[in-house]
Amino acid sequence: MGLIKYPSPVKLIIGLIFRDPGLAGKAKEKVEESFGPIDFQSPTYPFLQTNYYYKEMGGNLKREFISLAELVAPDALPKIKILTNQIEDQLSSPDSEKGRRVNIDPGYINSEKMILATTKNYTHRPYLTKGIYADLTYRFYKGSFRPLDWTYPDYRLPQYIEIFNTIRKSYVEQLKNVEIQSKNDKDPRISS
Repeated sequence: MGLIKYPSPVKLIIGLIFRDPGLAGKAKEKVEESFGPIDFQSPTYPFLQTNYYYKEMGGNLKREFISLAELVAPDALPKIKILTNQIEDQLSSPDSEKGRRVNIDPGYINSEKMILATTKNYTHRPYLTKGIYADLTYRFYKGSFRPLDWTYPDYRLPQYIEIFNTIRKSYVEQLKNVEIQSKNDKDPRISS
């Protein structure tokens, strides 16, 4: 029988797709209100890999990634996805026919992998709860995140992989500090 061991906290990451940079700024403000301060923001890239969002959001879309300073429990991902969907709704077009104006996709990074949250079921996406599935996007192998057969085309871009490797490096350092603090809190010689 295996011993139950709870996972370490994870690094919350969010991908944004948008046309209007001002609206993306509002989305980031709302994300910070919900999840705490942003500690990393990528450059803005043109989003050219698919026309999936064209009908709803129009053309000339852009892509950014952010990570949040506060680590979270991995099982918080469904709740986070539901909250980011609510933020999308708050920022959606007043004309209900047009829909979203910003796409906010949360996920997390840990030492071994990157997971995105999705509402879409597929063979490689295990169900979590409340209509939310986990999408294993990368595995960490031989010093870098590696895309999988089903990884979205834009997440295969070397510059995106470099971004997530940078965030992972920050996470690993942050996790060391959390573990040291946790040990200090349990040591009666150190805690007050």
